[in-house]
Amino acid sequence: MIEEFARSFYIALKDLREYYMKPGSISWGILFPFVFALAFMAKRGGLTEWLAPGMIALALFFGSTSMSAMSIVFERRMGSFERLLLFPVTYVCIALGKSLSSFLLGVISVVPVFLLSLAVLRVPPAHPLLLVVAAVLAAFASSTFGVLLSFLVKEPEQVMVVFNLVRFPMMFLSDIIIPVSSMPHYLIPVVLVQPLTYLTETVRYAYTGTYDILPPTLSFTISLILGIAFLLLASDTIRRSKP
Repeated sequence: MIEEFARSFYIALKDLREYYMKPGSISWGILFPFVFALAFMAKRGGLTEWLAPGMIALALFFGSTSMSAMSIVFERRMGSFERLLLFPVTYVCIALGKSLSSFLLGVISVVPVFLLSLAVLRVPPAHPLLLVVAAVLAAFASSTFGVLLSFLVKEPEQVMVVFNLVRFPMMFLSDIIIPVSSMPHYLIPVVLVQPLTYLTETVRYAYTGTYDILPPTLSFTISLILGIAFLLLASDTIRRSKP
């Protein structure tokens, strides 16, 4: 178990060295959530206690999916990903390694948004330790989701088009901006099938001590299940992609 995790760590380290400074990773993973938060502050006259947890969840989501978008698609295009399949590592190990690099970028990307929230609201998180757990769960589920989504893209120039076709509807149809409880009833099923809804609910409860539609035990549990499910699905996708 420890040996498998060590192999995953080295896969993640390789990705960080090769892809961390790619323009797509930087712009969409770190800059976009921060600029998006600033834009809402300018439009709404400030960062509210409702919007701040949503911006944190958004930063984790975009940051944790951007790295895999760059690394996996580029490696499959160049043929180096197939060489990785020849090494004595399990498919879960490969999926976890790809997820770990994305996980780290997500954690880094949330720092400026979190500091902005503290500076503007001047209110500390209601549950600091729980916020760390929520951030870890959100980054883990987002990174494994990004690895799974990466296999839908074959050409590097299509990466951000495909990813944003998936991510932008999630951003507007979860409870990041608009409370789910105030949405039309026919949209509720759409909201509840989106991973970002549960990730945002975990962060919101940890940051403010309140939630919209899901109690913390349920949102935290579902977030963990989603992260594990995406990891297993990604590993199975890797297995089926082997020549």
